Amino acid sequence: MTSIKMTYKIAVVGATGKVGQEVLKILDERKFPVRELAALASSRSAGKEVSFGDKNIKVQNLATYDFKGVDIVFSAAGSDVSKEFVPKAAKHAVVIDKTSLFRMDPDIPLIVPEVNPEALKEHAKRNIIAVPNCSTIQMVVALKPLHDAATIKRVVVATYQSVSGTGKAAMDELFNQTKGVYMNATPEPDVYPKQIAFNLIPQIDKFMDDGMTKEEWKMVAETKKVVDAKIKVGASCVRVPVFISHSEMINVEFENELSADDARKILRKAKGITVVDLDNEASYITPLEAQGEDNVFVSRLRDDPSVENGINFWCVADNLRKGAALNAVQIAELLVKEKMVKVA
Repeated sequence: MTSIKMTYKIAVVGATGKVGQEVLKILDERKFPVRELAALASSRSAGKEVSFGDKNIKVQNLATYDFKGVDIVFSAAGSDVSKEFVPKAAKHAVVIDKTSLFRMDPDIPLIVPEVNPEALKEHAKRNIIAVPNCSTIQMVVALKPLHDAATIKRVVVATYQSVSGTGKAAMDELFNQTKGVYMNATPEPDVYPKQIAFNLIPQIDKFMDDGMTKEEWKMVAETKKVVDAKIKVGASCVRVPVFISHSEMINVEFENELSADDARKILRKAKGITVVDLDNEASYITPLEAQGEDNVFVSRLRDDPSVENGINFWCVADNLRKGAALNAVQIAELLVKEKMVKVA
């Protein structure tokens, strides 16, 4: 007897943005079983066209769109948009939300498929699944197999995050400021509080009362929710003049013995990770080399002599792919595989 392959009606909220466009690209690349696709955005973008494979899809106005009949919604248009439209969409479809709005809601699972796929079933409470922050995703993909092996006690991470994490306007600002410097023009900060070209900004998101930024808090809280609430996390997040890919230098202390050599062997076998280490003098990954790649890359694994059971490593990933769109599509694939989508 021949089985019938299920197909799904998909809606992408924020289809004209960087993450939305990447979702469309990855759905096509991975041959997701799309029966029909709705590209949604604000009234300003309605009527424009976006690419989906070899087709051009006309963008529809999110404000007037009826989600009835949709099976899966990808939401990547900002927290304010999600606050208004995700609950409406969730009455009809499973919503995979990339914004920070629902991440810490106890009734909504925060999912990285390589790390906590078992939590996916919890989405039935609200029909919403949250995607972690981009910097959190790549870190927890690398941490989980190590935690399983030796139980992580403490993590200290310094991030070097590209401007695409802020969006297209930030990428334009870096480009224009860089060009302006060579033309002897004074760079005018707009998206960021200070010049980003040829500079580093030790602030991502707003400052909180304790001096931590919201981005740093996200990494702490999300790591605990996705991996293990007992792990102590300290984060320092820095914006750097790189267009795409986030980099992190991560220090890990374990409850049990685990050497850098042990970690290297474990990570080489881990799903979603590529280890680039010890092959030659320049055997490490850079943000430029990770751009366009699906995996999380790990380099510079070494023992930390300052603690009894500790290692350091360098971790890089394309923040638009694994840090956002790919993770969301992988969640949808898992939903389909586990037969958790009720086709309208």
